[in-house]
Amino acid sequence: MPNTIRLHRVFRSTPEKIYKAFLDADAVARWVPPNGFTGKVHHMDVKIGGTFKMSFTNFSTGRVHSFGGQYLELVPYELIRYSDDFDDPHLSGQMFVTVSLKKGAVGTELNIIQEGVPDPVPADACYLGWQESLAFLAKLVEPDIPD
Repeated sequence: MPNTIRLHRVFRSTPEKIYKAFLDADAVARWVPPNGFTGKVHHMDVKIGGTFKMSFTNFSTGRVHSFGGQYLELVPYELIRYSDDFDDPHLSGQMFVTVSLKKGAVGTELNIIQEGVPDPVPADACYLGWQESLAFLAKLVEPDIPD
């Protein structure tokens, strides 16, 4: 059975900044690839019905994993929902990712639900990858650097 991954984290940042980090191609290429991978955004058409395509390259082996999907819901600074499919036929099946943002007293609460993770992807590896990516996201969105 495909897995569902649930993540929660609070960032010392605004919902606006975090929302932007999920939808800006340069930002995504910087924070989404977990440790040991580089990332490339091939295209990103951020609108409901728009699509994206991205790839990760294993820095040690050079093996490339590509994936893409479609934006299903976009509520500025509150919600992003998209589909996600790996290009590898061994990782078939469509995933759905829901990103929820809520302003809190000291920052922004982020909740992510990733549904339909293919069986060959171990749940603990998926959690570990997301945790590494979210640590990179914090380094991107938490600093308040003036112009």
